[in-house]
Amino acid sequence: MRFAVLFMLSSLLDKKERRIVGLMSGTSADGIDAAIIELRQKEEEAVSVSLLAFDTISFPVGLRDRILEISDPEHGRVDDICRMHFVLGELFAEAAGAVSAAAGYSMADLDLIGSHGQTIHHLPDRVELFGVKTGATLQIGDPSVIAQRTGIVTVGDFRTADIARGGQGAPLVPYVDYLLFKHTEKARGLLNIGGIANMTVLPPDAGPKDVTAFDTGPGNMVIDTVSETLTDQSIDYGGEGARRGTVSDVLVKDMLDRPFFNLSPPKSTGRELFGRSYADCLLREGRKNKMSADDLLATATEITVRSIHDSYHRFVEPVTKLDELIVSGGGAKNTYLFESLAARMAPVKVMISDDYGLSSDAKEAVAFAILANQTIMGRPGNMPGATGADRMAILGKICLP
Repeated sequence: MRFAVLFMLSSLLDKKERRIVGLMSGTSADGIDAAIIELRQKEEEAVSVSLLAFDTISFPVGLRDRILEISDPEHGRVDDICRMHFVLGELFAEAAGAVSAAAGYSMADLDLIGSHGQTIHHLPDRVELFGVKTGATLQIGDPSVIAQRTGIVTVGDFRTADIARGGQGAPLVPYVDYLLFKHTEKARGLLNIGGIANMTVLPPDAGPKDVTAFDTGPGNMVIDTVSETLTDQSIDYGGEGARRGTVSDVLVKDMLDRPFFNLSPPKSTGRELFGRSYADCLLREGRKNKMSADDLLATATEITVRSIHDSYHRFVEPVTKLDELIVSGGGAKNTYLFESLAARMAPVKVMISDDYGLSSDAKEAVAFAILANQTIMGRPGNMPGATGADRMAILGKICLP
């Protein structure tokens, strides 16, 4: 058995090219993003990546609600979390199989899987308990289940090593931003607008120690909650509702008056701060002021736009003035949000990652495929300037089939 394991891993390491599946479900918990990449390692800090296939596999009806329920400390039960850990492992494995089959690949054609899992709670602040001071984070969707179902070496649970090194455990995409988007002359920002928005800053000719990154605050999370509460749509498609509405500057200012926005990076956040309770506060104030659904969508969108711009103006611009801001994630499809952000960020050129050859939808799934490769190669995957960790670390747990 020992020799079989050694042979499996050495065969994987010997390959010059690897087909890797990346799996990701974000804070919006609306499905599994699954990407297949072909990765060629040029040198330690240079890779060539081709996206072979991508799909978003929707969760079964009712599962999103259950995930949100168990993510809430008031309603999450340990038996439900335990069971869902394995249920999601099975669904992530099925997603890997589905994207592979749709692209014409069998499991035997694939070399590695990297799975972020589903975050249900994120507590990055250090708290002392029983003489131990630590942060914490919990992603479910057991990678051992994925490995057993697919027969492929799987890397998962990426965030915990960074937490153990004193970091926030997030954001982790900055290392991939560094590998794929660093430029010798241009200062670039990489902005992912998922449920939460986060920004990576790459100064010209950056080395690993020059990279900074942080969560800016809500991305699509509040907009989606307003939309599904007040309209018959789960999201504000293209930002059309917001485009018809009128922003309440007073309410935007009030909603941005939260301690998180004043914290200096590194910092990370999630549904704990900007989930249902935050959106409910916005909705309550909107009802008091007799605001329409469109007005509240416009205001929620402006909260995201302004929090991103304010973060840039306060924490980035004094050190690194950006030439380009490259946007990915679901928010890149919200044309009203994108246009509003571009206007506010001027003269910074605002683009989407598709313009640079990487699908804005697939980027985070691609990132965890690349991070899995880093782990297998025995290379670090975090950026201390992004997470606050005391050093770079090899991330994740390797699960064998």
